[in-house]
Amino acid sequence: MLREIRDLGFEYCELSHGIRISLLPGIIDAVDAGDIKISTLHNFCPLPIGVNQANPNLFKFSSLDPRERENAWRYSLKTLETAQRLRARLVVLHLGCIDLKDYTDKMIAMVEAGQQQTPKYEKLCAEVMDKREQKKERHVQLANEMLARLAVEAEARGIKLGVENREALEEIPLESDFTLFFKEFNNPVICYWHDTGHAQIKENLGFIHHVMHLESLSNRLAGFHIHDVQFPARDHCPPGSGTIDFAVLKPMVRPDHIKVFELSPGVTAEDLARGVGHLKSIWGDE
Repeated sequence: MLREIRDLGFEYCELSHGIRISLLPGIIDAVDAGDIKISTLHNFCPLPIGVNQANPNLFKFSSLDPRERENAWRYSLKTLETAQRLRARLVVLHLGCIDLKDYTDKMIAMVEAGQQQTPKYEKLCAEVMDKREQKKERHVQLANEMLARLAVEAEARGIKLGVENREALEEIPLESDFTLFFKEFNNPVICYWHDTGHAQIKENLGFIHHVMHLESLSNRLAGFHIHDVQFPARDHCPPGSGTIDFAVLKPMVRPDHIKVFELSPGVTAEDLARGVGHLKSIWGDE
């Protein structure tokens, strides 16, 4: 797996939340042999024993169930330990969600059907924003407490924590809360991780302006998950094959940022190379 990534021209890779524990010995051997370097891990990595498919929201920091939060803590620590062993710089985190019904898929379907400018859609937007505000306090408190504890462990290991923007409307931090969130968490160990596809989906749903959102958080930005979106919400496409204007994001991109291409398994090597080339032509080689 890692040699295939290296042979595609990548010096580094991210280990995702789909890495089974049985794969770890081979990964450690490949890293120790210098076959490839690991830039980042995505929590939870490796997967808990008995879990065989990617599931980054398996245990939520924000859960009202203390047993689930304890599992989230336990497996996040394992991710940090693995990151330290593999000399990775950062762990990408999901912080959890507010307990709401699924608004996201319904709104995506309405946008796809051209109903975004209708009173029904506007009413649904107002409803989800109201429900989120009503129900978020306890979930946010629990998630923030977990993050504060985890930051102590990450700092001791020399690892940063990248809090990722999410596409689902119930996931936290809410898009409207990120600025306040980073004022509360001013520890440089805790960074912003920008997923281009998630941000574009949120823009397509009418909840953010992609460029302005990234610009407002650029002083805490550590890196990117890079993928394109075919309107309104088909993501994990190669750059240049969707609707994201990567040129307008360029002013916020620095050479020290970690840049991870997060593409669908169905993307061919040829389309991957074309997408990487497209992005490099806009953002440069660094």
